[in-house]
Amino acid sequence: MVKKTTLFLVFSLFIGSLCAYANDGDTTAVLRDKKPKPKKEKSEIRTGWTFGILPSVAYDVDKGFKYGVLSNVYYFGDGSTYPEYLHSLYFEAAYTTKRSGLFRFAYDSKYLIPGHRFNIDVSYLPDALCDFYGYNGYQTVYNGNWVRKKSEDYISRAFYKSQRDLFRFVADINGKIGGNWYWNAGLGVLGYKIAPVNLDMLNKGKKEENLLPYVDGMYDKYVKWGIIPEAEANGGWHPFIHGGLSFDSRDRLQNTKKGIYADAFLTYFAGFGEDKNANSLIFNASFRHFVPVYKDYITFAYRLATQLNVAGDAPFYINNYYNNLFIQRVLYEGLGGSNTNRGILRNRITSKGYALANVEFRFNIYKFDVGKEHFAIGLNPFVDMGLILQPYNLDKNVIVNNIQQNDPEFDLDNLSDFIVFDESKNVYRPHFSGGLGLKIMMNDNFVLSVDWAAPFDKRDNDGYANFYINVGYMF
Repeated sequence: MVKKTTLFLVFSLFIGSLCAYANDGDTTAVLRDKKPKPKKEKSEIRTGWTFGILPSVAYDVDKGFKYGVLSNVYYFGDGSTYPEYLHSLYFEAAYTTKRSGLFRFAYDSKYLIPGHRFNIDVSYLPDALCDFYGYNGYQTVYNGNWVRKKSEDYISRAFYKSQRDLFRFVADINGKIGGNWYWNAGLGVLGYKIAPVNLDMLNKGKKEENLLPYVDGMYDKYVKWGIIPEAEANGGWHPFIHGGLSFDSRDRLQNTKKGIYADAFLTYFAGFGEDKNANSLIFNASFRHFVPVYKDYITFAYRLATQLNVAGDAPFYINNYYNNLFIQRVLYEGLGGSNTNRGILRNRITSKGYALANVEFRFNIYKFDVGKEHFAIGLNPFVDMGLILQPYNLDKNVIVNNIQQNDPEFDLDNLSDFIVFDESKNVYRPHFSGGLGLKIMMNDNFVLSVDWAAPFDKRDNDGYANFYINVGYMF
């Protein structure tokens, strides 16, 4: 009932807030035919500026209910490039009920520098309850009873959490080589602050029965047991540069109907502060294919991607950061969660290198106009998969020795409740999930995305379904 109410509220706010939109175009309101037209009529083309302030209302099972404000400003000029915009500026400030913050500015244009696409992202993302489930997917045990208060085995709902604050600055550019081939380059910095959950802050003002217990969580244990080195336990600053090649034959950036996007690039991360020796070189490659099945009403889409550590030793939080040449969503984390494997717990599959696949059908089921804005409603069933290729080496003898020295009160007979050492083959077992998405699109650019998904294996989330509301398609 809560999820249905949330979805209805978001849809109502999204439609109702359009009265705040302004533009200088000369379009007129018409009801669009359900049958696609061979050419876009004048009434279907957006011109000038489209902008407004919208409530930033969303829900993510990993982060909670989000509330705040956002503004997405598009400039279409004389409409000759529609549905492609000339400039896009995005502002958002929001917080969630699970103490996850979002303060972001993003700019995107293919016309600021003629012949080049230029993108800037500046974000500050505080997260008081960031998910941490250990390393190597199925080799680490997830026990949902430890975080359910009504369970006899309850420890704390913050047991699989840590505190993570992230500052990010990224600037990316690409230029055409020839045909559909492009070169890509970018630079930026990631600033991480990692710590155990701040229980004092979370317990402040709460009734006694709602207080979080003062116990070690999974992150605390990984630090004590030496699995997380002391140098990376508190985060650090990591300037980076990346460069590579891409192929892009898509008909549009958002709500893509046909074409291919593929890229391959290298990212070099440097380290400063306590983790100053954490230099690493990471390789990324992806292939996205959009196949029109029936006019512009049905599209088959899939993405294959990999991220591998080529050299050096990146901190675990850098390995959890999924690199992209152009940032479209707030934060890409892998594997698990709304941006890689929907339905699986966020960061459930932490490793040094991995592959992922997303397969979905996109059904465009209804088109309509509200004032001068053009809308469409879509549905997309999907299946996601994640696979570890480069696991962490969890040496039982080393871990037991560290426990005896740094955590003597821990009963070693219970170590199998955390890590399964004698079934290392589980590390390479694929993680599958599937579900259904609802999309509400405006002017073929702004997309409100609502996804429901569940894991195929209960070890990824005790078999429970997850629910997400985001902006834009996942890929």
